[in-house]
Amino acid sequence: MASAAPAWLIPIAAIFTLQTIAAFLNRLIPIIGPAVASEFGWSGSSIGYLTATNSMGGLAILVAGSAVLRRVGGMRTLQITLFLGAACMMLFLAPNVSIALMACFVMGLSNGAANPAGSEVLQRFSPPEKRNLMFSIKQAGVPLGGVIAGLLVPVLIASSGWRVALLACALLVMLPTVLTWRLSAGLDEVSPGQRRAFPLSMLQSLRVLTVPLTSLRQNRDLLKMSIVGSLFAIPQSCWFTFTVVYLIDGLEFSLGLAGAVFAVMQAGGVIGRVALGWLSDYLRSPTAALSIAAVLSAVTTVLFGFTTHQWPLWAVICLAFVAGCSAASWNGVQIAEVARRSPPGLISETAAGSSVLINLINMLAPAVFAAFVAVSSRYDYAFALTGACSLLVLVFLPRERRGRRAVR
Repeated sequence: MASAAPAWLIPIAAIFTLQTIAAFLNRLIPIIGPAVASEFGWSGSSIGYLTATNSMGGLAILVAGSAVLRRVGGMRTLQITLFLGAACMMLFLAPNVSIALMACFVMGLSNGAANPAGSEVLQRFSPPEKRNLMFSIKQAGVPLGGVIAGLLVPVLIASSGWRVALLACALLVMLPTVLTWRLSAGLDEVSPGQRRAFPLSMLQSLRVLTVPLTSLRQNRDLLKMSIVGSLFAIPQSCWFTFTVVYLIDGLEFSLGLAGAVFAVMQAGGVIGRVALGWLSDYLRSPTAALSIAAVLSAVTTVLFGFTTHQWPLWAVICLAFVAGCSAASWNGVQIAEVARRSPPGLISETAAGSSVLINLINMLAPAVFAAFVAVSSRYDYAFALTGACSLLVLVFLPRERRGRRAVR
């Protein structure tokens, strides 16, 4: 048994670690943002614009960085973007919103590189009989990064200030990236000829940027499932972005307490992603599992907007946990369904196309939410409208064919 460990355990552990660190880096903005905005006099809604720019960075690497991933290697690309993101965290020290937006964009590059890098490595190294479990574990690294950020960052800010917290978080991002640096040479599947051809191949790749999106038109159910992911992304991105700032501005929570609630919500996402995948297989109906998640996501999102100072703390914590289990649990099932409904030769293209749509929503939804709150000063209406988007999932979910078991 010990001899089998190097064949898959090390790659799995490495990519899970980097996935978690990438998520940690990109969950920092809505947690540390209120402290930065308060000192520099920025509005609370500015956090939404910072998060939207962060998502734009992920979208950029996802759409235009395919040549980099192929020629440099997925894991190496992820490591490089993590280093860049950690370095750009220091730009928050400048009291300038434009500079902060640029920093958020660069930090978002790792978020876009994480999924293709992780999927490529896991596809080659995961044991076939454990592949679904390995992918589920990798995806659970995303909310796990949020849990670490929610628990660690507020403590660092309270004890040492947000500037020291930034430095500590940058070091935390760089340490595992350095430790896994040499592993990428053995895990990435890149030939010397590909590296030499990189500049030309990148120019050629720019001509086919539309392929991922056009591939979604192969059949109606494939396009519907991609739209379902985009609708789920609306409440998820708003929960991730505005939980801390709403608890501080709306309910007058301390940063430490708001960060703890954020961590509970992210922990719900860890559990929810694995549980929803299990439920989908148990029911033999991914659409039924996604329908349950959509309804719970809608209810919890609407309720969150109507929380008041009279709500006991335990109720807010329970609400955040259930929201994490529903609003942040859909990813694995949706990704698997896109792959199942894709033509065999276009799975990578359709997966990229679906991710492009989701990342567009991750970029736009927080900005629209922030603009709505800035104009109306009503978080309750904003969360209610966001929750309503979850119910639209029920409209677009493809119908299951009777007698056909969903294959994962």
